[in-house]
Parts: sequence; structure tokens; C-alpha cells
Amino acid sequence: MSDDWIDAEGFRANVGIIIANSDDKLMLGGRIGAKGWQFPQGGMLRGEEPEQAMYRELHEEVGLTEADVEVLAVSSDWLRYKLPDKFIRRGSLPLCIGQKQRWFLLRLVSDEDEVRFDRSDGPEFDRIRWVDFWRPVSEVIYFKRRVYAQALHELGPALCADGMPLRPRWWPKRWCSAFDKDIATMELSKSVT
Repeated sequence: MSDDWIDAEGFRANVGIIIANSDDKLMLGGRIGAKGWQFPQGGMLRGEEPEQAMYRELHEEVGLTEADVEVLAVSSDWLRYKLPDKFIRRGSLPLCIGQKQRWFLLRLVSDEDEVRFDRSDGPEFDRIRWVDFWRPVSEVIYFKRRVYAQALHELGPALCADGMPLRPRWWPKRWCSAFDKDIATMELSKSVT
């Protein structure tokens, strides 16, 4: 963690990567030795720009390069989530209480065969699958769900020219309520700036 960029509030700078294929399905990576699924993501190094970090993480996690993708959209600001207490490493300095992420929506322009896990020394994924637009919100670990919904809401119009897919009916009411609050806050902050 020595090269990680953790701000004064304790948030680790990070990039999140949403990759869409030609059918507008989104890539989820399965973590090695775990049941969990998530979008590729990773920490930014001190002095690294978000786009540099995104391309570095893209290659480290799924073996893709800049030539394999097209950038469709980038989040306008940092999206944040706090870690539950049980995941905070109290012995680490500086103390990291969560992540602040810049999100990128990419279109895969190469063959899906270009996705590989053997192009880095420490791969995080050992499998992928392609899912419908809102599915990642239910697949990711619980404390990342709201930031996933925020990223999809903000970046989705660049992928869904005919309009965003409706939220799934299977979303619990508490998710919808939290999501509506997050979206209202995002819209309010955009109107202020």
C-alpha cells in the first residue's frame, strides 16, 4: 500500500472500469478463490492520472490494452464508498476508510478472446461473464452496490442511446430508496457547479 494514494479524509484513490461488448452486455470478473463478481478496478498510484491508472489496471486485471477498447464515458467526479468497520485495516497508515473512484465506461473493440488473466504477475480474476446492464449491482459485495448504481446511472446514457434500461423489479425497496437519494444528491451537486 506504500504507493497508494490515500487522501486526508482516508479515501483511497481508485479507478473503476465498466467494459461493454458489442451486445451491450457488461463484463464481470470472478475473483480468484472467491465467489464474488465485480467490475475491474484498482488503486491509483501517487502522481498517476485516472486514465493512466485505468489502462494499467485494464491490462493487469483482464489483459486488455488501449487498442482493445474505446472510451465511451468517464464519471464527472469521484464516486465514494466507505468500508464496513470489519474491512478497515486499523494497523495501516495512513488509515484507509474507503475508496473514491473515477469510473470509465469502455467498449471492447477487440475479440473477447483478448481477455486474458496471464498478462500480470498477480491476476485478481480467473473468469469473466457478460451480464445485463443492472445485474452488477446485485452481484458485487454489498458495500459497493450504491457506487455501482451511481456509476451505471451516470455513464449508462453513453451506452444506451435509446434510453436507460428500467431498474429491475427484483431490486429491494431499500435499494431503490437509497439509489433515489444518491441520484438526487448527484443531480443537485451538478446543478450547483
